[in-house]
Amino acid sequence: MPECTFRVRKHVKNPLLARRQMVIDIIHPDSPTPKKIDIREKLAKQYKVGSDTIFTFGFKTKFGGGKTTGFALIYDSLDLAKKFEPNHRLQRHGLYERKRPTRKQRKERKNKQKKVRGTKKSKVSSGKK
Repeated sequence: MPECTFRVRKHVKNPLLARRQMVIDIIHPDSPTPKKIDIREKLAKQYKVGSDTIFTFGFKTKFGGGKTTGFALIYDSLDLAKKFEPNHRLQRHGLYERKRPTRKQRKERKNKQKKVRGTKKSKVSSGKK
């Protein structure tokens, strides 16, 4: 990880959601924006928790580079994180898999539904010809 400095602002303990919330300022002159994985590892070391309970998001690099600001959530346990975190953030960590038919199947089903009227639309399934 390139040379960078972490500053935690607006640190709040949220007991209802069993987490700590904070805004992070990362100062990284003469180096690119650090990766989220590196940020999580550094926070885990700083707060003495596992990196799997830390969720970082919303990072914006200031114009010209050198400073990045983002948001971090540190949950008390992984089970509580799975309970409260939205699915799209869990998916980024590899903790959630969205079950979806293939794009072609969805399109075929949509086009079959266009051909029928009323309550029969719900009965249309994407079967093979």
